[in-house]
Amino acid sequence: MWDKIEHQLKLRDWSMYRLAKESGIHQSNFSNLKAGRLKEMSWTNMCKIADALKVSLDEFR
Repeated sequence: MWDKIEHQLKLRDWSMYRLAKESGIHQSNFSNLKAGRLKEMSWTNMCKIADALKVSLDEFR
């Protein structure tokens, strides 16, 4: 999951902090996902991430 989010961040030259601000999701969620402490994001959070990045949810399949 993190790999797909990170790919989208690199395409936009965004940081985790920027994604947190744009999506309204606390940055610790992204840190935990990256470190493997969190395996998946909730449906609600995935929708917020997709909206912030202006991509389809299909990008995260």
